[in-house]
Amino acid sequence: MERWHWDVFCRVIDNFGDVGVSWRLSSALAARGHTVRLWIDDASALAWLAPGGAPGVTVQAWDAAAQASEPGDVVVETFGAAPPDGFVARMAAQPQPPVWINLEYLSAEAYVERSHGLRSPRFSGPGAGLDTWFFYPGFTPATGGLLQHPPPPTAAAARAWLAQRGWAPADGERAVLLFGYANPALPALLAALAGPPTLLWLPQGPLQAQLASQPLPPGLRAQALPWLPQTDFDQLLAAADLALVRGEDSFVRAQLVGAGPVLWQIYPQSDGAHASKLDAWMDRLLAGAPAPLATAVRRAQRLVNGLETAADDQPLALPDLAAWAAQQRRWQAGLHAQADLVTQLLAFAGSRMAMKSG
Repeated sequence: MERWHWDVFCRVIDNFGDVGVSWRLSSALAARGHTVRLWIDDASALAWLAPGGAPGVTVQAWDAAAQASEPGDVVVETFGAAPPDGFVARMAAQPQPPVWINLEYLSAEAYVERSHGLRSPRFSGPGAGLDTWFFYPGFTPATGGLLQHPPPPTAAAARAWLAQRGWAPADGERAVLLFGYANPALPALLAALAGPPTLLWLPQGPLQAQLASQPLPPGLRAQALPWLPQTDFDQLLAAADLALVRGEDSFVRAQLVGAGPVLWQIYPQSDGAHASKLDAWMDRLLAGAPAPLATAVRRAQRLVNGLETAADDQPLALPDLAAWAAQQRRWQAGLHAQADLVTQLLAFAGSRMAMKSG
C-alpha cells in the first residue's frame, strides 16, 4: 500500500472535541504507516490528551503553515478549518496538487448520505482551480464511517486498570461516567440514579465542577478524576454501566468502546438544530427496539438535553439498564461491522489521486 504525507488542519473552538477528533485521525493514519503534520492553533490540550505523542505525527503551530515549503499528498481540514491562504497558494502551485478534503461534523441525519463525497470547486482566491471534497463521518455504509482507532480495551483489562488506580467500583456497585457540559438537568439525573449503590466517575470539566456544589442523593458516591489521555478514557467507557458523554469524539468512542448504554449531551446550537440531530441519532439507535424501551430512552435523552421539561408527577426516569444495554450492544455490533473512517478515507483519497493522474 502506498504511504502518503498528510497535512491535517485543526482549529480549537472549545471543549476539546476538535483536537480530540483531529488527534485521533492523525494518530490512526500514522499507525498505518503514513506521515502526518497536525497544524493546530492551540495544542495545549495534547499535553494531557496525548502526552506520549505518536510515531509519525508531528504537531505544528497553525501560523507556521503559511511558510511551509511543500504541502503533503493529502490535505484535510477538520470541521471547516481551512488552511491559511499562503499554504493554499502553495497547494495550487504544485504540478500535482494535493487531494483537499473537508472532514465534516458527524450526524445521523439523512443529508449526510447525500452530501458525502461531493466536490466543491474553487473559482477564486489562492485556491482557484482546486477542488475540495466533502467527507462525512456517519453511521451507515453510505457515509464515511467512524474513527475506530485504537482498538478498545477488554472489560477485564479495564477493571484491572481501574483497580490499580483505586477507581474501581466496590462489589455490588454500578459505575456511571458523567462527562458533560454544565447541565440544569443534573439534579434530576442524580435523583434518577439514586437508590442502588452507584459510583460516579467525574472527569475534569464543567460537570465535575457543577457536581461539587450539588448534594448527592442516597446511594451515590463521586470520584473526581484528572484530565485523561484518550486511551485512558477508553478504560472508563469499557467498564461503565452507563455513560453520559458530550460532543463528538467522546460520543463516538462511547458507542464503539462502551459496555453500557449511552446518554448523549449534544452540543446546543442557538438555532435549535441540535434537536433534530439528536432525534436522527435516536431513530437509528432504536430501530427495532421494543416500543416501551424506545419511548423511555427518547424521553430520558431529551430531558437530559433540556428539550423536554419533567413534571413533578413525571420526573426523569432511566430506562431499564439491562434492556437498554442490550440494544446498545446490537447497535455497537453493527457499527463495528462497517468499514471504519480511516479505511474509507484512504480509499477515497486514492481514488481522487487516480482521477488526477488519469
